[in-house]
Amino acid sequence: MFTGIQVRKAIERRLTRRRPGYSLMEILVAVAIIAVLATLVAPRLFSQLDNSRTTAAATQIRMLETSLDTMRLDIGRYPTDAEGLNLLVEPSESLERVWNGPYLDSGLPADPWGNPYRYRAPQSPNDRGRVYSYGADNEEGGTGPNADVGL
Repeated sequence: MFTGIQVRKAIERRLTRRRPGYSLMEILVAVAIIAVLATLVAPRLFSQLDNSRTTAAATQIRMLETSLDTMRLDIGRYPTDAEGLNLLVEPSESLERVWNGPYLDSGLPADPWGNPYRYRAPQSPNDRGRVYSYGADNEEGGTGPNADVGL
């Protein structure tokens, strides 16, 4: 049988034994290291995000221009400024007979920044219409992510 002294000593040994785990100082050092790494890596990641949006806009513009070329084969011309890109998804009354669309499967897309793509009708018979986006700021001109795409 155990005596009261033996039980008390066993309990004291268990209580004074070092428990496994991390100290507060170790946790704070780890958090500080993660914060420093995040401040170094985050700007590079965000610049890649801007580059990927610009690339996506250029790819969508090429897809829209290809759809415009297909529609031109059907109706014999590119849309006017008034008709714009909507002619790819809905015919005007005068073109219902020759329009074989819709020329886009899922409707007219927005640019990667959520703004509508813009369209400029051809200026001469040998010209083709221009599809473009004003970039992240949705204003003409700009540099970096605010630069126009497709002009």
